[in-house]
Amino acid sequence: MTKITQKLNQLKQAKKIGLMTHVVIGYPSLKATVSLVKTMEKAGVDFIELQIPFSDPLADGPTIMKASDQSLKSGTTVSHCFKIMKKLSKETKIPLLFMAYYNTLFSYGVEKFIRRAKKVGCSGFIIPDIPLDEEKEEKFIYYCNKYGIHHIRVLSPTSTETRIKKNAKIANGFIYCVSRIGTTGAQSNLNPRLQVYLKKVRKYIKVPLAVGFGISQKRHLKALQGSAEIAVIGSAIINLINKNLDKNYLQSISKFIKNLRT
Repeated sequence: MTKITQKLNQLKQAKKIGLMTHVVIGYPSLKATVSLVKTMEKAGVDFIELQIPFSDPLADGPTIMKASDQSLKSGTTVSHCFKIMKKLSKETKIPLLFMAYYNTLFSYGVEKFIRRAKKVGCSGFIIPDIPLDEEKEEKFIYYCNKYGIHHIRVLSPTSTETRIKKNAKIANGFIYCVSRIGTTGAQSNLNPRLQVYLKKVRKYIKVPLAVGFGISQKRHLKALQGSAEIAVIGSAIINLINKNLDKNYLQSISKFIKNLRT
């Protein structure tokens, strides 16, 4: 049983919604990335996405784009990302996932990348820009299955029933549901059509659902309880880092997560 499956089973037994947070590797520094992940695990996070910085991120809003850009400017490489994953997978117990854009895997070599990711302890991939239509040529899912690593599919409110059905056939671990049309970024209110969209997805998808984009408050998690198994918080974490760079941002993040969990 994989770490992701074990964690999902634990959450189901506890009747809790899981919490997945997001960090950009190398922001505000490589050393800080390690401290951030450990702090969030200790505060009660269940899963963490480690984003490999990329120069042209398709789905990211200004907060994550800026963090990614600063990470690249400071010299973060794919090799650094593997080293960070290896270190953290040994020093934490929760599932850690790589979030990346497909060009990173393609340039590195898909099988080579997936094989190395598995070796350094990565539990899964979230790759928002690799459609199923490309599988015959790219073999991304094939290699994920070969090396025993979860390939987390991404759906959005614009996904057709045909697209949802196709993803249902190969769904692995959980499905990442983008809560709204657009890019990432903390929001005050959730998409008013979110529940309708999630019911549509649930009609065909049997694995757990994660919901991200705009999740930033305790009331958002309460609203998702019963409709999704995981709530994903990304930009809100980076906003806290930005606001407290000259202070103790780890303390601010720990307090934020503990408040969400109470």
